[in-house]
Amino acid sequence: MDVPAFPKRWKVGAPELVAETFSSRIWKVAREDGSPAIVKDLKPFDDVEDELRGEHFLAWRRGEGAVRLLGRDGHRMLLEYAGEILLSQIIADQDDNAATAIAAEVMAKLLSPSTHPAPPDLQPLRTRFSSLFKKAKADHAAGERGLYVEAAEIAERLLSNPHDVRPLHGDLHHDNIMHGPRGWLAIDPKGVLGDPGFDAANMFYNPLDRDDLCLDPRRIAHMAQVFAATLGQTAPAILDHAVANGCLSAAWHHEDRNAVDENRELAIAAAIRRVRLSL
Repeated sequence: MDVPAFPKRWKVGAPELVAETFSSRIWKVAREDGSPAIVKDLKPFDDVEDELRGEHFLAWRRGEGAVRLLGRDGHRMLLEYAGEILLSQIIADQDDNAATAIAAEVMAKLLSPSTHPAPPDLQPLRTRFSSLFKKAKADHAAGERGLYVEAAEIAERLLSNPHDVRPLHGDLHHDNIMHGPRGWLAIDPKGVLGDPGFDAANMFYNPLDRDDLCLDPRRIAHMAQVFAATLGQTAPAILDHAVANGCLSAAWHHEDRNAVDENRELAIAAAIRRVRLSL
């Protein structure tokens, strides 16, 4: 693979490809003083606007709770080095409750007030939920009254009466929270605008390889209590966000004809719904 030529003004060298996803290549580079940094090099793909909104979110956050945006050049970002330790590792090294507590701390920092105006291009939550509403409408027209229809009703209620409206990370989970020189920081935001409960919701479905945890009603209830305290909301409200978000993700998988991941999301959403009904 050809090593890209990064802007001279960044004064970085020794690029090492550390990850490649459908949307980007991630390079670890050395800055002029020898310290590490990350270059996120976006590929041309359908949802590149998601990534660019995330870039604007990072610029606005100015390092509070998230990695610092050090430079930008078209579809490339020079980012603060977030470290090597993923939050998912804490589950193995300590336990899941410790990981949840750390996630709550990061969430609180991400939602802390800023004196700077929020980016104007953040995606409204209602727009983000369009795939769920589309799937629920199709199900309803077909006479199906399943989890998609119920989740869309929950989402409509949450969107119509938000607890608060803030700039959000939009994709907070165990592999997007890392530990490094500045402690625990979030990476890879999507840049969304809406109720902070949305940022807690994705945590319930992660880590992706730990369905034993994600389906555990005790874990679901514990997470709901922790995130409710962090966000000043009720545990039932947090669980409503979790059901809606999981079914949104399932709707995306349905559009991609990915039945395995769709069914996983729906199974966890159903488990969360059962805990919600028990409260």
